[in-house]
Amino acid sequence: MQQSKWPSFTDYSLLKKSSLDKTSDDTLLKESSCNSSQDLFTEKDGLCFAGTHIILDCWEASHLSDINHIEQALRDAVEIAGATLLHIHLHHFTPNGGVSGVAVLAESHISIHTWPERDYAALDIFMCGDTQPEKAITVFKTAFQTSKITITKHLRGLRNAHEIP
Repeated sequence: MQQSKWPSFTDYSLLKKSSLDKTSDDTLLKESSCNSSQDLFTEKDGLCFAGTHIILDCWEASHLSDINHIEQALRDAVEIAGATLLHIHLHHFTPNGGVSGVAVLAESHISIHTWPERDYAALDIFMCGDTQPEKAITVFKTAFQTSKITITKHLRGLRNAHEIP
C-alpha cells in the first residue's frame, strides 16, 4: 500500500503562525484577511481556516432508533456549540429502526446515521465562524449513553498545510 504524501495533523499547535504568513496566492491567508466580514473563515491558534470538521464514531450507544431523542440531541448540540439552526431533517428506517438525518446550520451542518442493531452511530459536525463544535461531543456522549467514542478532527479550508514543515 502506497503511503499518502499528505501528512495527518492531530496537533494543530505544531503549525506555527510564522510558517503560515506567506504572500503568494497558493499559500495560507494572512491574518489580516482571515478576519474578513465577508465569510466565516476563522483564526484559532494562529491558523486561518474555513471551519472545524469533527467525525464521531459512537459504539455501545443507546437510543439510536428514538427519532425524538436524536432530534433533541441535535438541538442541544447546536445550542451548546453556539451555532444557528436553520432546519432539521430526520428519516426513520424500517425494519431496523436506524435514523439518518442532518441539522442544517447557518455555519454548516451536523449529520447522523445510526445502526441500532449494532449499537453504533456515525456523526459529523462541521462548523465555521465563531462556534465551538467540540462542545457538541459531550452532548452526543451523554445523549447516547456511551463512553466508546472515536474522535477525528480536521480543519477545513486550511490551505497548503502539507507544505508546512
